Amino acid sequence: MTDPSKVQAFLDLVGAWDPSLAFVMGGGVLMAMLGFAIAKRKNKSLSGQVFHWPESHHVDQGLIFGSLIFGIGWGLAGFCPGPALVSMASGEVNAVVFVLAMLSGIACFDRLNRRAQEPPACAKDCP
Repeated sequence: MTDPSKVQAFLDLVGAWDPSLAFVMGGGVLMAMLGFAIAKRKNKSLSGQVFHWPESHHVDQGLIFGSLIFGIGWGLAGFCPGPALVSMASGEVNAVVFVLAMLSGIACFDRLNRRAQEPPACAKDCP
């Protein structure tokens, strides 16, 4: 997962497709499914904190748009956030550039999201 060429070969379905990454991802998905199945039977985590499950179960425009942005970035760069941090820690320059771009994108989204949630200026001043 930390080798961009391996990721890009996995995403190249019409060229030199390398399915080996599917086994890594499949193992992760199976472990997550097991963990969620166990967690759903309990009211609290191992640390004693109450679980707060998502209330929304519908696919909305934000989820679709975010998934598209993630997929395009993953395909172009060959990194996703976790493996990029590992690669950056090992000194890979491309991973450093990716993480800086990722953090910039997060900051831009946060700023735009906060601005969108603010009431209009006249709503504050109008009676």
